[in-house]
Amino acid sequence: MPLHLFALRPLIAAGALACGLIAPARAQTPPPAPSHPVTETLHGVTLVDPYRNLETRTPETLAWMRAQAAYAAKTLDAIPLRQPLLQRIEQLAQTTGDAVGEVLRMPGERYYYLRRKAGENQFKLVMRSGLAGAEQVLVDPEALARAAGGTPHAINYFMPSWDGHYLAYGISVGGSENATLYVLDTTTGRTVGEPIPRVVEEGVSWMPDNQRFAYNQLRALPPGTPDTETYLDSTVFLQTVGQKASQARPLFGPTVNRALKLDRLDVGQVIFSPDSGYMVARTTDTTSPEGKLFAAPLAALSAPTIDWQRIAGPEDKITDVALRGNELVARTYQGAPRGKLLAIPLDNQALAQTRTLVPEPASGVLEGFELEKDAVLTEERSSFTLRAVRYDAQGRHDIAPSVPGSTLINGNPAHLGGDTLVGTSSWTAPQRLLQVDAKGGIRDTGLRNQQAPTGVPEIVAEEVMVPSHDGVMVPLAILHRKDLKKDGQAPTLLIGYGAYGLSEEARFLPRNFAWFERGGVIAIANVRGSGAFGDPWHRAGFKATKPNTWKDGIAAAKYLIAQGYTNPKHLGIWGTSAGGIFVGRAVTEAPELFAAAIFDVGSLDTLRAENSANGVTNISEFGTVQDPEDFKALLAMSTYQHIEKGVAYPAVLLIHGMNDPRVDTWESAKTAAKLQASTSSGKPVLLRLDEQAGHGIGSTAQQAYTKQADLMAFLLWQFGLAGTQP
Repeated sequence: MPLHLFALRPLIAAGALACGLIAPARAQTPPPAPSHPVTETLHGVTLVDPYRNLETRTPETLAWMRAQAAYAAKTLDAIPLRQPLLQRIEQLAQTTGDAVGEVLRMPGERYYYLRRKAGENQFKLVMRSGLAGAEQVLVDPEALARAAGGTPHAINYFMPSWDGHYLAYGISVGGSENATLYVLDTTTGRTVGEPIPRVVEEGVSWMPDNQRFAYNQLRALPPGTPDTETYLDSTVFLQTVGQKASQARPLFGPTVNRALKLDRLDVGQVIFSPDSGYMVARTTDTTSPEGKLFAAPLAALSAPTIDWQRIAGPEDKITDVALRGNELVARTYQGAPRGKLLAIPLDNQALAQTRTLVPEPASGVLEGFELEKDAVLTEERSSFTLRAVRYDAQGRHDIAPSVPGSTLINGNPAHLGGDTLVGTSSWTAPQRLLQVDAKGGIRDTGLRNQQAPTGVPEIVAEEVMVPSHDGVMVPLAILHRKDLKKDGQAPTLLIGYGAYGLSEEARFLPRNFAWFERGGVIAIANVRGSGAFGDPWHRAGFKATKPNTWKDGIAAAKYLIAQGYTNPKHLGIWGTSAGGIFVGRAVTEAPELFAAAIFDVGSLDTLRAENSANGVTNISEFGTVQDPEDFKALLAMSTYQHIEKGVAYPAVLLIHGMNDPRVDTWESAKTAAKLQASTSSGKPVLLRLDEQAGHGIGSTAQQAYTKQADLMAFLLWQFGLAGTQP
């Protein structure tokens, strides 16, 4: 699965981490790491790995990690500005209102969404009938956490049956994302049937009868099984509500449909729609969406085996699908680098019979879509800005032309007609959920009602194009207070990601005012590897071309300095997950540009990553050491391999959760150890760990507040600002 689903949020938008490891007596200096070097030769290149031993959680490794966590906690706690920052962040969260996450509209005007009220610690799943209806709490993870002695619980996904009688949802613990699937009877509030473990992937789909649903389950692996087996040979099961889990029918997967010659990493999903007599099976490797597609009539379920008919393969470059009646709508970039939509008739399942439903945009990128009975809604990107667009018999229409940025809401899963739901997307205004009627009239639903904080400086956003190392122009958004003086002294944080074709988008985050109030600047770069300009932009920061990702970041840093926003003594850089390549290689290639860096659950040792559970799924994005050309690319993008003895590196804060299923904690541990032993700058290298967190997904509000305070305090301390020195 992609290394970070919530990476594309300026500063801190979603889950976060907190120093929570119980540790022995606090040390005055970070303890040196135990080193048991390993030497190996790959494709003619001899490599020495001094900290290979940190990849396994031996008692020696765990003791060192706990001591590192204690040292980091002590150091961060001693920064005088940290506690005021934490108090201000908490105050901003309290006074700006409730946070509302994913929203899903179902037939009968039923709205399901995640809400975390001001003062609460975790998102609850709530439902209301009609926009004026009263909220009904369906799932409360905070209650589950209390019953479990305080261990954080989180909702990973949810999907109601078409009639609303039942709700399937996944719960994971401690940030692990290892979700267990439950089914709730919404009329009684009681769980129906047995919990189903190891249902990690989203994609639960209900049959039209509202009694059966499909889900993908990972295998139960015996002790000692290599981690690389985790996501292999998974199975899609068809379950009847109330039936024992052992009675579920294997429906699709590598071990179920051997005649289809699926790969072991073909992770499947079976999709139903209430208006269709067909079902569609789709595979991905959990990372690359360009998998295989098959279809069969629902009537085939009465046969002992299902005769799945192949529709498409990875070569057809289909990235997303939806079922409507007897046709499948698919987004592809085959012959359309910015994306187009195809309609594939399922009663004549040959790709040659398809028709173009929505052509490639003349400009911009077609990223997402929703289906109505007689229309198609699309989400089209122009740099950082998204627009919701309708295609119908009258042509192409901007759904909300008066709104600066608009995004699609999961509002038409059953092909509802009439009003359309769109979200707003802006750097400087809180998100809203709008209802647009057939005549273009817009009203605020009130479901998203956060307010801008009062008494704070006015913020402006500049979007510019920055020349990179090879002359290619890279989008950069710069957020700062309106009264900023460009005297080169502003504390500035540069943020980038650049992987999977995922792009940064305009988003307003009230808690960032704790940074802006201190004169801070936030700059967000849509570097190559993202999808800011379609598939070619992704491929320009992919495997052999990956150096463009961090070189674009270096160019953005130089631009911020040249334009008088900041200077190297006041510039920090931040990257999360796959963005660890962005931040780590920028720091190791141009350490003189930065005073401090945040390596947040970062992908830092790319040569070794594929030996982890999730590393196997990311070979399609980054490559494999088994291939000579991929090996060169992986070596180039490995931060760990580019740390050199005696180099004056900036201060580094490495953040990781001990339950991270996407990037193993040892990537941060090894990098911290090597940086501490190598840097000549005398600046701190801190390893901040949390036993009750993972990749940041599902972490609590308090974990997020604490992480943000630590991050800001660390940066301001390293910038040498008054009042920050311990």
